[in-house]
This record gives sequence, C-alpha cells and structure tokens, in this order.
Amino acid sequence: MNTPDHPVAIVTGASSGIGKETAKALVAAGYRVFGTSRTPAQTEAGITMLPCDVTEDASVTAMVGEVLQRTGRIDLLVNNAGGALIAAAEETSLDQAKALFELNFFGTVRVTNAVLPTMRQQRSGRIINISSVVGFLPSPYSAHYAATKHAIEGYSESLDHEIRTFGIRVVLVEPAFTRTALDHNAGKPDHPLAAYEPARQVMTAVWAEAIRMGDNPETVAATVATAASARMPKLRYPAGKTAGRLALLRQFVPAGAFDKSLRKQMGLTG
Repeated sequence: MNTPDHPVAIVTGASSGIGKETAKALVAAGYRVFGTSRTPAQTEAGITMLPCDVTEDASVTAMVGEVLQRTGRIDLLVNNAGGALIAAAEETSLDQAKALFELNFFGTVRVTNAVLPTMRQQRSGRIINISSVVGFLPSPYSAHYAATKHAIEGYSESLDHEIRTFGIRVVLVEPAFTRTALDHNAGKPDHPLAAYEPARQVMTAVWAEAIRMGDNPETVAATVATAASARMPKLRYPAGKTAGRLALLRQFVPAGAFDKSLRKQMGLTG
C-alpha cells in the first residue's frame, strides 16, 4: 500500500465503531488509510493508526504532518471523531456544551483546515463529514448534540460551495441510530434537575433500544465508501433504510403531524 497508485485517506475516530469499519472499507476500496484515535491504537488490517486529539491544534497539525511526510498527499478526509450527550438542554452548563462543540464541530473544522492547503495545491480532494439524522431532525434530551450536527450540516454545505473551484468536494453522511457504544459513552448532565429526571430516563431507554435495533456500522461504512468514489457526489447521503425514510418524512410530512409522531415515539407527553 505504499505506491502512489493508492489514494490516501484519513479517518478520525477510527479505533472503534463507525470509524473503524469505515477505515476497513476504504482499505478494501484501495485506499492507503490512516486512522486516528486520542490514545495510541494498534495498527490492523492495513490501517495505520496515529494518535490525534481533534480538540488540540498541535495534535492535529502533527498528525496531518505525519501523513504528508509518509505519503506526500491527502485525497480523502473522513471526519468521524465525536461524542454525544443525553441531557435536557437546561441541565447542561455552557462549559459542557462548549466541550461538546469543541469535539464534534470545531474538531471537524480543525482537521478540515489542516488538510485543505494540501488538497488545494493538488486541486483535488474529498471531505466526508459524518453527520446524523439529528442534523436535520429535532432530538429532545440531546439538544446540544443535535445542535453540533446541525452546525456540521450548515458548515459543510457552505464550505462545499467555497472549495469546488479547487476540485474539492464536501459530502455529508447521515446515519440514524447505529449499533455502536454511543449511548454508553454519551455524556450525562453536569447540572441534573429533578424536573427532567423521569423523561430523561425514558429517553435514555429509547436511545438504548434504538441503538440495539439500529444499523450496523458496516452500513455506514459502505455509504462512506460510495460517497468517496462517486464521480459526481451528492451533498447528502442517508446511511441505511431508516435514515433514508426519516429524510423523506421530514421533507414531505406536514410539520404538525411530524411533531406529534416524534413525541409519541420518544415517549414525551403534553
């Protein structure tokens, strides 16, 4: 995998879940893949793992520099690193919300900015940002998480217009619930309030069941591989049947009916 014939890909958050399966899918598609994780991880299945904390400028700069030193180019960036938070909006301090944005949104911006000079010089490249269906849907009891994904959607669509001139495209992949450890690793409110406790517990259970019944990470990885190889990529790629169905419902179902259905499915009253 060391010849110039293989395009070079970076996948952030590649130690498990969607990121790991995406890295494996890209290796199978012929990429030379560099995966990242905050702590050193073992290289496996043709994936070179590099340490990188996307919330730290120096860490991102060092990681991208290492890839360029080894390969001289970057053809694909998959911004996957991120986290979740299950909490009522009022239960979440500004510091906690800022930390989530630093990881999910500014981490994406930070790594993107680090690779863009190389892609502009090449006059080619593709950036795939892992968003979510909550990038276009409301998500009660994870309002700040949804806000980070809404931010990624707006940023990606705008950035795509700015850099097409240089032969670079930006793509959004939008999974629904996926069988990962997202709920187990999700943050909890740092200022919990008794008023929200019953509904938050219901929502935690809803998340756990939806993830248990969700798509496997390989489904999302296959969507990423499709988006990476498309000659004329679409802006948005729903990942899996549920995500595709939700995108259609959001577009065509009347707002009042959608709102009522959402509340029923989420176990919310009133």
